[in-house]
Amino acid sequence: MYSPNYKITNNLLKYIGRIEACKEVIANAPLVPAWESKFRDDARSRTIHHGTHLEGNDLTMEQAQLIIHSPGTTVQAASESSGVTARDHDIQEVINYRNVLNWIDDWGSLSNRQVQYSDHMLKELHTLTTQRILPPEQVGNYRTVQVVVRSVTDGSVAFRPPAAAQIPTLISDLITWLNSPQNRDVHSVIRAGIAHYELVRIHPFIEGNGRTSRAFALLLLYAEGYDIKKLFSLEEYFDRDIDGYYRALLSVQQSNELDMTYWLEYFCFGLAIELDRMKQKVLKLSQDAKLKHSLGGVQIALSEREIAILELLQEKRYATTSEINKILPMVSPDTILRDLKDMLKKGLLKKEGVTKGVVYFLKEK
Repeated sequence: MYSPNYKITNNLLKYIGRIEACKEVIANAPLVPAWESKFRDDARSRTIHHGTHLEGNDLTMEQAQLIIHSPGTTVQAASESSGVTARDHDIQEVINYRNVLNWIDDWGSLSNRQVQYSDHMLKELHTLTTQRILPPEQVGNYRTVQVVVRSVTDGSVAFRPPAAAQIPTLISDLITWLNSPQNRDVHSVIRAGIAHYELVRIHPFIEGNGRTSRAFALLLLYAEGYDIKKLFSLEEYFDRDIDGYYRALLSVQQSNELDMTYWLEYFCFGLAIELDRMKQKVLKLSQDAKLKHSLGGVQIALSEREIAILELLQEKRYATTSEINKILPMVSPDTILRDLKDMLKKGLLKKEGVTKGVVYFLKEK
């Protein structure tokens, strides 16, 4: 029976605490502006770009974003519609990971019920990750040959994954552990880290194991209520510290009895710092607790212009229309007046004075 080996250290508790605190702030920010969709789109782009770059994809972030937002579903169509000229393999990887995140989003929407994990999910993620990249007989199918994992620094053999004949049993044991009622009490972030590591260790496929392992961990987080508005990208954290990422993974193999403690600390720390960064962004674009209280805790979507007006009024006690015009020089006065009217209607502002003497204040309770 599978039983992961790790210790609950002070570091692990600290990182989980930070994750929970950030999750609470992000979920309950007084204002979740229209920028939420922008943040989500940014996190999605970062996940796809860094997730493929980590595996050697040469596309820049800008090129990846153009492919991600193109309507093309084939390399040729995506290249033509985006204007990106690059290796077919690189473009296909980005298209594939876009499809992976779409599939995970669908499963994440089912997080109100308990998801039963399966090897079919794993194979589906691999299929989406590697279609049109690997030969058809290798897509979504476990490997049938022995492989080795080489060091990214010097090419030496880093470790030898289990024999191909063991893969079905090892995957079944992991899935059974994840679905076990008593193991669902383990914190979801730790569960995701364990799943990530085990899939890398088992190395069930010929290629695409890294992306598939990270995608499965993300699926688990989304399905268990840790999508956190889909504003984070663990892939970026790993890609920007690629040496540390692989050292943390290899630390388990190099320890006695496959001790995952350091790897889990690394995994949880990455999520904690990414969520802390997003928390700061959310707070910057959110009103203070007084405003939330005056609105009855309702979250309100705002445009980029309205956010700029709120930020000005947070810095100053009040502002005139001419002062507001100065911070939005490319926006017509009529448009700004419509925004102000909308914000008055939403109960965010109050105004005093008439005609040219009108000034705007943040509305308090």
